[in-house]
Amino acid sequence: MARLESVAFEPQHARVRGRGLTWIPAVASDRIDSLPQLFWANGLPWLEANQWFYERAANGTTSIKTVLANASALLGYANWLEETNSKWTDFPQRKANRCLVRFRGALIKARDCGRLAPSTVSARMRAVLAFYRWAIAQGLLSSEWPLWTDHVIGVHIPDPSGLHRSVSITTSDLSIPNRRAPGDCLEDGLLPISASDRDEGLELCRQACSQELFLFLTLGFFSGMRLGSLTDLKVETLTNAVPEPAAPAFLRLALGPAARPRVATKLGVSGSIWIPRILNESLLEYAHSTRRLLREAQAAPADRDLVFLTRYGNRYARRDAEKSPALNVEMHAFRKIAVAHGLQAWTRFRFHQSRVTFATELARIAIDAGGSMFALGIVKEALLHRSEAMTLRYIRFVEKIPVKAHVADDFTRNFLNLVKGKKGG
Repeated sequence: MARLESVAFEPQHARVRGRGLTWIPAVASDRIDSLPQLFWANGLPWLEANQWFYERAANGTTSIKTVLANASALLGYANWLEETNSKWTDFPQRKANRCLVRFRGALIKARDCGRLAPSTVSARMRAVLAFYRWAIAQGLLSSEWPLWTDHVIGVHIPDPSGLHRSVSITTSDLSIPNRRAPGDCLEDGLLPISASDRDEGLELCRQACSQELFLFLTLGFFSGMRLGSLTDLKVETLTNAVPEPAAPAFLRLALGPAARPRVATKLGVSGSIWIPRILNESLLEYAHSTRRLLREAQAAPADRDLVFLTRYGNRYARRDAEKSPALNVEMHAFRKIAVAHGLQAWTRFRFHQSRVTFATELARIAIDAGGSMFALGIVKEALLHRSEAMTLRYIRFVEKIPVKAHVADDFTRNFLNLVKGKKGG
């Protein structure tokens, strides 16, 4: 299989003096941390793809998170090429035999059988097409016939004030639309779990899993922090927590680029979130425990103030990343344990559902206390949402719960009466 690695790239300039050659590092601002590099199964690099990653990372307008996402998409494409013994330059005259057309069909098949999410399929195809557009523009790929057919469409985008603006985008006949499924969906298309399922899962996790996983999940369920913020949480952030004047049982943690120390947030939003005082005290106790201090001793100097470190002293996730391979391994093992103990709600549980569950519970309590408009501000502030659009989804989701429960009760009652009537007849 192909593999993806990340390197700390520091460009250097060659200087010839007499018969000697000296390499001089470029300015510090040109350094690229976590530059992705793609390698085939035989160990050779995919030179064209790696050059594309570098140019996108070095252009100053594309974030490294976007480049890493593009690299992950091309990794999937590279694996498919090797599995099917194809080359990325296979573009015969017969359209059905072209590598991109066949790859598109494989993605749609994987989506239809449930192996890949619709959003993943759409994003993967979009990234692969972007790479090919770049390769053609650079003269790295040419063909006697068009590789695909482009067409321009207009998209209407609403802004926060309610006005709409039109944007023209270029798409192709190889693009895979990501049609939103009908029904209620919250962040990342996830749904919350019930409070009872949450509590049972946390108790089982406390008994059967690592202390770190238990604290990760507890923070997710009772503070709503994203994984990227949790893996970048500092001990100093906990010690700098300030009391919430209106609720003595809660503290406020400062997050975002404006916080000191800085804690990563999505889209660089700065603000403060609530955390139960007792949970903050538990985290500080863990931070000064022998278990964590042994990990801190192995960590790089820049990482020693992180609350969460792996047993080898590494970060749980790269800076500003929303994925943690180490945590994914623990979550996979815990899901198996949960299913073995009969906790079906945890069968396909994803960590981000802890945030979704927190937000849903907070919205329900806030609506009961002051109505929907009051809840909108509370939930938006607690989740550090950049706009109210996502917050409104939570409010509408919670408002529908009583209606759904009433409809379900009536339907069940009528169905049971119908069944009893047939048996009596």
